[in-house]
Amino acid sequence: MMENADAVLSRLPARLKAARQAQGLSLDAVAKLSGVSRSMVSQIERGESSPTVATLWNLTRALQVDFAGLLEDAPKGPQIEVLRAEAVPMIENRGSGCKIRILSPPEDAGVHEVYELRFAEGGVLDSDPHARGTQEHLTVFEGAVTVVSGGASERIGTGETARYPADVAHCIRAESAARAFLVVKAG
Repeated sequence: MMENADAVLSRLPARLKAARQAQGLSLDAVAKLSGVSRSMVSQIERGESSPTVATLWNLTRALQVDFAGLLEDAPKGPQIEVLRAEAVPMIENRGSGCKIRILSPPEDAGVHEVYELRFAEGGVLDSDPHARGTQEHLTVFEGAVTVVSGGASERIGTGETARYPADVAHCIRAESAARAFLVVKAG
């Protein structure tokens, strides 16, 4: 069970700084990798600012460290890690009319990523090519979307799954409000 919030927050600055230094990264490098400003990273490391969950998620992905491990003491025996719905990081600035919930742990970034996608009608998620050999697996739970990968295009309805190359320009367009599960697997 997690301790009180003050104890957790008092450990966070030193643990983030230690993780950055262990990777041999400068504040500028972490800022570029995470999308968090250099000044904010510095303030967090000095204990002058408390990061939002989304900011902390971005930093842990950039530093390739365990999100929960930064906040908690070492686990005592077998455990089940649970991220409650309100604590799951969300990306809302990618695409148009698309919200992305990050379901996979940060240490899996770039290898095996899992997302829940929520589209408004007409929403679009455009993606640049990922690393060579990367594949995406998209399962639609509600609504319908069109997947475009390279020169191919397919309509995917409720209950259907599409598997396609993601090392080329690709996008997902919602015909109606839609919800889908996306797995990105490096090649």
